[in-house]
Amino acid sequence: MRTDSGGNITYHVKKTGSDKNSGAASAPLLTIQEAANRAHPGDTITVYEGIYREYIDPPRGGTSDESRITYQAAPGETVQIKGSEVVDNWVHVDGGVWKASVPNDLFGGFNPFANLLGGDWFFPQNRQHHSGQVYINDRAINEAAAMDELFRLHSMRWFAINAEWETTIWANFGAVDPNKAYTEINVRQAVFYPSRPRINYLTVRGFTLSQAATPWSPPTTEQIGLIGVNWSKGWVIENNTISHSRCTGITLGKFHDRRDGTIQYGFNAHFQAVKRVLERGDWTPDNIGHHVIRNNRISHCEQSGIVGSHGGAFCRIEGNVIHDIHVRKLFGGFEQAGIKLHAPIDTVISNNLIFNCHMGIWLDWMTQGARISNNTMYGNHSSFGDIFIEISHGPVLVDNNILLSDVSILDSAQGNAYVHNLIGGQVRQRAESARQTQYFDQHGTQVCGFAGVDDGDDRFYNNILLHPAGLASYDKNKNPVWIDRNVYLRHAQSPKLDRHALVDGSAEDRFRVEKEDGCLYLHLPLKKVWQEVACARIHTDMLGQAQIPKQNYENPDGSPIVINQDAHGKARGSTPFPGPFELTEDTETIQIWPLRKGALKVTAQGEKVEVQETEPR
Repeated sequence: MRTDSGGNITYHVKKTGSDKNSGAASAPLLTIQEAANRAHPGDTITVYEGIYREYIDPPRGGTSDESRITYQAAPGETVQIKGSEVVDNWVHVDGGVWKASVPNDLFGGFNPFANLLGGDWFFPQNRQHHSGQVYINDRAINEAAAMDELFRLHSMRWFAINAEWETTIWANFGAVDPNKAYTEINVRQAVFYPSRPRINYLTVRGFTLSQAATPWSPPTTEQIGLIGVNWSKGWVIENNTISHSRCTGITLGKFHDRRDGTIQYGFNAHFQAVKRVLERGDWTPDNIGHHVIRNNRISHCEQSGIVGSHGGAFCRIEGNVIHDIHVRKLFGGFEQAGIKLHAPIDTVISNNLIFNCHMGIWLDWMTQGARISNNTMYGNHSSFGDIFIEISHGPVLVDNNILLSDVSILDSAQGNAYVHNLIGGQVRQRAESARQTQYFDQHGTQVCGFAGVDDGDDRFYNNILLHPAGLASYDKNKNPVWIDRNVYLRHAQSPKLDRHALVDGSAEDRFRVEKEDGCLYLHLPLKKVWQEVACARIHTDMLGQAQIPKQNYENPDGSPIVINQDAHGKARGSTPFPGPFELTEDTETIQIWPLRKGALKVTAQGEKVEVQETEPR
């Protein structure tokens, strides 16, 4: 234990330690939880190499950015915190099927193999789903809908039956002997999550966090993640590897209230949840949000990589690699995405790589003052695509993104500005006039009114579009739309509204993405001649105001926005090149990840991430 000149303490945690020790470097503690119990504002907890099978429930937080409690892995050491336990008493049954019985005492007060997933907007697809999970050599295998699947289907899966004193798990491991492999089961609901709200100003840095029995987390209930902030302020979650959550990786979410556990599907359920948030009285910029989620690798979660209802306001989500989210599709619902946020007021989502997810970024209900900037999204599967903005009135700025999934944008909101993006997939519209939602004072949470979402009140400037549909649907909008100086490749349709459009019918619209040495490269001919579209530099005054809230497109601190850098951070000229890159010559190949120095490479720790090429359209 070290005390610095300010009286702060560093607690050391090692697998060789004891919780009876002082926590000094020469007398380390054994568990992270014991260090958490002792730490106070300004203190640091340094954890050394090893696997720690714990649920960390921090009892207190810091008091400010300058006096926070920091949890960190020792530099250069691999520190794993797991919500699972090893099971090595498997008995062979038949073929690839084995069984193991574990005492229910192993689970404490929460048995994930007796706990069913469910809640608002969860679709079980006519079967049961437990929050338990079985892993073989760090790979999650699917839960079977019935015992007989283990014997008649030729794939790895498990089935469990819970009794009063023990839980028995049957699993088909194929040709693998589970007693000779590394076989684990979920035991804990979370890995790092405060049981009480308002545990503020924590830093969690450098860990590998995995294998938690997290619940389904809609915006109407408490949102418990593998790691989560539980209605707090000022966390920094950075440089971690987060994987294999039954539902969600990181939650920036809602608190527990009296309606948790009741299912009331539909508009009214969410409307009532928002009402309860507002009645609580502490959802303000002074109390909630302002989290920084950066440079994490998040993967293999079956709901979302990052989710948050209201608690994700005033945040920065940047530099993360998010992939393999809701890819097994054993259940359905309306909360699955790389990033899914409700009411992300003034939240900035930038410089993230999101691929092989059900959806990329989904900002839902009451999105205001948000900015989606400099992200690369690719290979996301659903018809909702890379970016889905729903039931919101803006202002929202979407700029300098590389959007390469089959659907790039689903626009189900008003007040969005799309500027300098490369839009490889379809742009879809969907009005939502029957559903009303709140809008707020600028940069705050005071409700100013309610309104439905009609079409229009959008802006498209200086984008490059590849999909044949182009932006033609925007000619039919009832409300004003501002579209100017976009470039349309090959068969992409230019709307009549785009009076200065550049249509290049001879341009190549087929592309491919390749990975080399952890970097992603886009192969698509980009032509210097497109400079002739004579794009204007985009800034706050030019974008005007979002129609319903009557608010400017500006930074969270109220300063004006000027889009004077491209996705690589290069300065834009006075008549910038269209799309996310400022080019001065014909270019066949361009790096699309990392976009900035210091970002993560594509290869995840301990696992090679394969990036597939697109099929030519």
